[in-house]
Parts: sequence; structure tokens; C-alpha cells
Amino acid sequence: MTEQQIYSVSDAIAVINQTLEYAYPNIAVEGEIANFKISGGKWVFFDLKDEQGSLRCFMTAWNLRVALADGMKVLAVAKPRLGKYGFSLNIDQIKPVGAGSIKQAFDLLCQKLETEGLFAPERKRPLPAMPLHIGVISSIGAAGYQDFLKILNHRFGGLDITVANTAVQGDSAPNQIIRALNFFNESPNPPEVIVIIRGGGSRDDLSAFDDEPLVRAIASSRLPTLVGVGHEVDLTLADLAADVRASTPSNAAEILIPDKREIAADLSNQLRHTLTKLDYQIERTHELLSVQKRQIKESLQNQLDNLNRRYQQLSSVLSQVNPRVVLRRGYAIVRAVDGKILQTTPQTGQKLQIETAHSKILATVNSAQKTP
Repeated sequence: MTEQQIYSVSDAIAVINQTLEYAYPNIAVEGEIANFKISGGKWVFFDLKDEQGSLRCFMTAWNLRVALADGMKVLAVAKPRLGKYGFSLNIDQIKPVGAGSIKQAFDLLCQKLETEGLFAPERKRPLPAMPLHIGVISSIGAAGYQDFLKILNHRFGGLDITVANTAVQGDSAPNQIIRALNFFNESPNPPEVIVIIRGGGSRDDLSAFDDEPLVRAIASSRLPTLVGVGHEVDLTLADLAADVRASTPSNAAEILIPDKREIAADLSNQLRHTLTKLDYQIERTHELLSVQKRQIKESLQNQLDNLNRRYQQLSSVLSQVNPRVVLRRGYAIVRAVDGKILQTTPQTGQKLQIETAHSKILATVNSAQKTP
């Protein structure tokens, strides 16, 4: 009998793992999830089964980019390993397969992120009214990107567009788009808005935009985000996390930039409105000035009339006390020789000047008597 090599348990595990790593560096397994649980927020455990067998599976929570639950059908890419607790698959990547499982994963993750407030309307920011520097994340060879540029240039040319060329489907797409988001947000000359676009496709083609880390990166972007993915009927979690959602890449261009013809028409309307308003204000001002002019003229006339009446009154009073008028009534003014009006009883022999209305008389007092 040939002598057989004897291994310790640890050595046997190491040898088997070495053999597995050589023969199966990784393996893709499709099955149904059972006994799904997350331990301590770090480790994920579940069984992957079909009608005839079951495999234990393990992965880190960081690698879990979709929401999973018992009963979902998934495709897992894993490394077969034998550990101290038995054989398991160490999962590198996992994604739902089949319309039902994909829809269930979408709904579970949507509910989770909505509960956290990532889709809340109050956290949405408005896009800049007329961005001159735009950051675009897309595959430059895709038809959706070409449609976006065509509409953008037709509506308003001469814009500064910085493009991050990324995959927009497949396993590598989410991380590439996340790196592009970080690039724009950390740029010393950042764009005014980030646009993420991709044309139509199947639900599986668009699954990259339901990736949890990507959705969180869009929601936490320092710069405003506009996402236009798929056709009008398509809805991804990236759409819900963005500040503004466009139904298609072409619609994203229409939302982002106003049509120069619309701008010209709007400016023309504003100019006409301003001129009409200005004409009205000039006419109104002219009317007000006319009213004020008439009021001032009337006020001055009233003041002049009042002054004339006052003048007439004073003239009448003055005419009554005018010495000449008094003299014409038969009175006379008696003065001493020095011309001063006599206000005391004159002395006998005193010379006086007597002025009447028609003559001046020099007289000598023969006698004078003081009246009582």
C-alpha cells in the first residue's frame, strides 16, 4: 500500500484552497438567495441555492451595491474557499437577474434611500439659469451623448464643455462614474453643473444607475446634478437622487440651456414692454407736470390778487391820512419859523408859517389863547 501524505487540518485547508485558486480563481454562480443577513453592518451572509443544492456565501457589506432579500435570483462572481467553518463562496460581485428580482432589488434600495431622505424635494437645488461651463459624464461613443451635443449646440453654441469619458453600463460603470463625479467636484476650476447621460437600453443595461454607492455619490455632489438616462419611461435611482431629472439625453440639453431663439424673442418682448411702459410713464409725467403747472399758475395768481387787494386797502387808508387831502378839506398846517409844526400855544408877536391847500402864509401872532 502506497504511503499517503498526512496533513494537519490547517495544512489541508491551505492545500485545498491553493488547488481551488489554481483551478477556479473565480466562478460565476446563479441561484436563489436564502437566509440573507447582515452582521454588524460589515459582513453579509446568505445561502445560494437551487432545487438540488445550496452553497454558503460570504461578502463584505462594502461590496454589496444592490439591495438583496430572500427569494431573489442573483448572479454571483465569487472565489471558492474552504475556511475553518467549512466551504463557502467569497462574493466579489453580485447582481439580480430576471425581471422580478431586478424590480425587487430596485424597490428595496429605493425604499431604503428614500427613508434616509436622499430623494427629498427640499434637498434639491436649482440648476444655474445659463451655465457657461458644463461637466458631462458619459460614453463619448454613445448615441445619447451625440444627441445631447447636437441639441446643445443647436440651442446655444460656444459653451465650455468638459467631458469625462466613462462606461455607462456593465460592472465597471458605477465606479468610473463615481470617479468622474469626484474629479469634477474636486477640480480647481469646477463646472457650474454636472450632467450624467446615457441613451436607452434594457433594464439590465441601465442597472449601473441603480448602484447604491453611485446614487449616494450623486446625492452628495457639491455641484448641481442633472441626470438623463434611458428613454422617457425609464426611471433609475440616479434620476431620483439628482437635483433635476431629464427624461432623455436630448431632454437634458433642453432643460440645461435655453434656446437662443427663445432668448431673442423674450428679449424682444421685454424691450417692447419696457418701451410701452416708458411711453406711459412719459405721458403720465407730462400730465402731472401740466397739472402742477396749472396749480402753480393759479396759486401765483391768487397770491397776486391778494396782494392787489391789500395794496388797494392800504392805499385807501393812506389816502385818508394824506396831509394834502386834509388840507383840501379846509384845514391848515401851522409851523414855527424854523419849520417845525406848532404843537403848543404860540406867544404874542411870534412869527408863524401857515400852509393851506393852495398857499403858504407868513403871519404874526397878535394874540393867542389856550383852548380848554
